[in-house]
Amino acid sequence: MLKNSLLIAASLLTLVAGPAAAQDRYQNRPPVVVSPDLTAPWVMQLGGQQPRARQVIYRQQIPQATRKQYYQQGQVAKPQVKRRAVNPLIQPANAMRAQRPVKSKFDPQYLPQTVAYESKEKPGTIVIDTNNRFLYLVTGNGEARRYGVGVGKPGFEWAGAHKVTRKAEWPSWTPPQEMITREAAKGHYLPARMDGGPENPLGARAMYLGSTLYRIHGTNAPWTIGYAVSSGCIRMRNEDVVDLYERVKVGTKVIVI
Repeated sequence: MLKNSLLIAASLLTLVAGPAAAQDRYQNRPPVVVSPDLTAPWVMQLGGQQPRARQVIYRQQIPQATRKQYYQQGQVAKPQVKRRAVNPLIQPANAMRAQRPVKSKFDPQYLPQTVAYESKEKPGTIVIDTNNRFLYLVTGNGEARRYGVGVGKPGFEWAGAHKVTRKAEWPSWTPPQEMITREAAKGHYLPARMDGGPENPLGARAMYLGSTLYRIHGTNAPWTIGYAVSSGCIRMRNEDVVDLYERVKVGTKVIVI
């Protein structure tokens, strides 16, 4: 009889203490924080007595299909875009790039390589995409040999079709008078003539374009490839201009876009 009474008392004590203990356990349970962004990976942070975790802020993602609706409803501020006049002869750039070259750095995308290139031009034609800083030597069969180039700085852009009228190895350089005057106004004094060599800004090879003052030539500043820094000439690394020089002949058609 006594044994049965003890069992009944123990059972009643368990029933009374159980909910209280469970309630206490859930009250002390650290909060669970779930990312409000349904497109983000599942992330859970435990707080409470644990060391405080760094707060994570999720940027609101706007579905592309409803972006216009968000702008119309005023839920998201529409970014202000300044537009500039577009030259129809210049192709859209394929990527954002820095505005100033960094000495001793060279972007590997501008190394010579064979790429897919559909063109109506005959094999052997040179096509220069000045906005994307690439020179293509059409090889046929939907391919071209591509080189990185430096192009004319703002105010010195140009486009047109010419032919290679002369080729020269380690060319001498005679700056045009307008360039001498322009640079003198900036405090830079150019020589009337400079013999060919490693210090010459025309580099190892030059291919002259028609009756213009423009050339495809090498450079002693290879880190400027991929930038708009010249006075209109198309510049290449010395290694690359030597390679191109050996592949083209006088009379080669050159298209600049």
